Amino acid sequence: MSYFYRKNILSIPNFNKLLQSTTHKPLQSSTSKPLQSHTHKLLAFYQTMASKKIFVSGPLIKPALDILYEAGLEVVMHDDYLLTEDDFVNNVKGIHGLYTFGPQKVTDRILVAAGPQLEVVSAMSVGVDSIDLKALKGRNIKLGHTPGVLTDAVADIAVTLALNCSRKVIENYHVVKDGDWKGWSVFENLGAGLRHSTVGIVGLGRIGMAVGKRLIPFGVSKILYTSRSEKQKEASEINACYVSLDELLAQSDFVICCCSLNEQSKELFSHDAFSKMKSNAIFVNIGRGSMVNQDALLDALTSNKIMAAGLDVTTPEPLPSDSPLLQCKNCIVLPHTGSATEETRRDMATMAARNLVAALKSESMPALYPL
Repeated sequence: MSYFYRKNILSIPNFNKLLQSTTHKPLQSSTSKPLQSHTHKLLAFYQTMASKKIFVSGPLIKPALDILYEAGLEVVMHDDYLLTEDDFVNNVKGIHGLYTFGPQKVTDRILVAAGPQLEVVSAMSVGVDSIDLKALKGRNIKLGHTPGVLTDAVADIAVTLALNCSRKVIENYHVVKDGDWKGWSVFENLGAGLRHSTVGIVGLGRIGMAVGKRLIPFGVSKILYTSRSEKQKEASEINACYVSLDELLAQSDFVICCCSLNEQSKELFSHDAFSKMKSNAIFVNIGRGSMVNQDALLDALTSNKIMAAGLDVTTPEPLPSDSPLLQCKNCIVLPHTGSATEETRRDMATMAARNLVAALKSESMPALYPL
């Protein structure tokens, strides 16, 4: 279900005062002649923006909504985030802007349903793998995303998963909760530590770098990385060594996937990849679920080919409650909460709103995704 929102241009904060002050006290040019066209231009601008309609594909927080309202836009907002393609098609006709969230798919069919007046898709996410980029480019539709603002939050989750898996936090919690804690034993429930370990980072972008910086104080012995190209300047900041993926898998005690999803990285972590890891390796994925063959991961976990796995992303999302991965004591699955801090989600929401408004004003977008 969608809700219809519309703010009349004359209810925009301070617009009446601005209009009155302009009407009664015309701005003066350097030649002291009244700029009589100023009022008309200002009114025309708000009327133009008010005639533009956008669809927000889920509930949006007030700070972001305020940005859209203050631009004079006509806003239609859906009441939940789990939209099918048909839901989109039934709501986007005649819109000029589309505001989407995370994994919501934007297909060519949706763009066709919207109509030729659609100017921009603004995604409240960094990754845009759920959006048909070729279709956008072919229709000359701009795409906004939200890089940078979620780097720290996602890096925190990567380290959280690494520590939880290595120290068996969830397993040991259940020992207590299920009444199996019978006493103190010196050599039971032992985990591994980050100290003196080798950490392999797959994808040394913003998030990969932030993960590396967070791991240094734990006393890791070595940081390895693999990426589409060597990044000497960035790597020097964390004293990381560039190696092939095979070398990284063979040497690392922790393998942390931070890369983006593309044709090359799809199911990058396969049966072959897991077979090359150490038996005490801990695998962490905060990238995209599609980069992992989950059957291969399940086999690696249940046959002790690796020690544990921590996943913030899966395929599909939400992961069904009867998924075999959830039966593995050595696997922690989170509901894609990498960026889930109040500050981060607020910053993402407002950036996506500013991207959309800027595009509709034909201004430079804060974060334009290159198509």
